[in-house]
Amino acid sequence: MATIAVAREPVQRIAVDVTFLRMDSPPDEAAPALPRGSAVQRVAQCSVPFYRYLYDTVGRDYVWWLRRTMPDSEIASLLARHEISIHVLYHGGEPAGFYELERRGDHGTNLAYFGLMPHAIGFGAGRALLRHAVDEAWGEHPRALTVNTCTADHPRALPNYKAAGFRVVRTVREVWPVPLRLGLAIPERLKV
Repeated sequence: MATIAVAREPVQRIAVDVTFLRMDSPPDEAAPALPRGSAVQRVAQCSVPFYRYLYDTVGRDYVWWLRRTMPDSEIASLLARHEISIHVLYHGGEPAGFYELERRGDHGTNLAYFGLMPHAIGFGAGRALLRHAVDEAWGEHPRALTVNTCTADHPRALPNYKAAGFRVVRTVREVWPVPLRLGLAIPERLKV
């Protein structure tokens, strides 16, 4: 019997603490306004190239790697699901960030991805975009709203989620095999 050798893809293993958060009711306080010249638009039929542009640009500094490894056909299948919606923040007419909501039936809605593009960080859009995502999700009356973040994300991610009304459910340590072919800059503090 012949044995087939399987080549393993070179990876950089990273260790992250993943924090899972939950919100059980919509916030009571008024939502902050988006910065002047900004608007959020739901993408009716998000194309795979546009999605990859959003995901790759927002996530490149935070080791967003998983969907970079997925073939276009899998991304297209995800984007075609009615449970998933993509919402883009535009500032001055150009994309500045996005969020992705995933409706999970009786389990509520998950804020699957959220973030700003590097050029949009620091002008006050993050808190307002997060609240837009929260309000959009609660507008459909889910049982709960969930999100997770990790120590690879922007350092203000966890404090912003807490300030928005999410509570920590649990934190777990995970080790991820990030493929080197993706060319992501991996902070030394995360390397195993």
